[in-house]
Amino acid sequence: MEKLRVCNLSKAYAKSAGVLKGVSFAVENGEFLSILGPSGCGKTTLLRLLIGLLKPDSGRIFKDGIDITDLTADKRHMGIVFQNYALFENMTVLGNVEYALKVRKDTRATARSKALEMLEAVGLSDKRGCMPKNLSGGQQQRVAIARTMSLEPDVVLFDEPMSALDADTRISMRNELKKLQSAYGTTMIYVTHDQEEAFAMSDRIMILSNGEISQLDTPENICRKPASDYVRAFVLDNLQAKVDSLSRFVNSR
Repeated sequence: MEKLRVCNLSKAYAKSAGVLKGVSFAVENGEFLSILGPSGCGKTTLLRLLIGLLKPDSGRIFKDGIDITDLTADKRHMGIVFQNYALFENMTVLGNVEYALKVRKDTRATARSKALEMLEAVGLSDKRGCMPKNLSGGQQQRVAIARTMSLEPDVVLFDEPMSALDADTRISMRNELKKLQSAYGTTMIYVTHDQEEAFAMSDRIMILSNGEISQLDTPENICRKPASDYVRAFVLDNLQAKVDSLSRFVNSR
């Protein structure tokens, strides 16, 4: 049940080496795939190529077996949640979620009911009349997720959506995303530089380094059999360092 297939995707910017260098992979229907790597490794570029905000220099993208490489973003039936939320500050929470639904002819009649349904799903029914400026960062992120999910995309892309949130809110948002994925069966591709976040949420993890895939596997297999010294250092050593830094407090209880 393959949802996406990426074949030899490459992208370079002017006066720079290739940001992505012949990347190939597949994503299963309903899978939660994290793309993990340091800043500048090509994570966000890959996401923008998938959604259609950038054009590849070479390579093809297939969705449900259909070549979508040259389709515009609005024709791909995919959604994206950005790091900065990108909410309309002059609209209420409800207005933000139902806006795109009201623009589309096929969802206009049910825009209000669908928006209210999604606000219920993310636990914000009581905030529907609030303005974004009066919400916490976590609540704003929930609005952004509800707005994207309300359009019922086949695939939802996340560009480091929790990097600005505090630790407690991040953990809460992880649980919310997994609940939404389970409820709607949506394929999710999640960009992050946080090893712990990727391992906590993902069915599989793609580790990027210098525009190339270093390893693509389940969290368990990455732990058992890191594909290279880079994977071992970037993923396992960093996770172990976090465990070690907290173990003395846990052991002292």
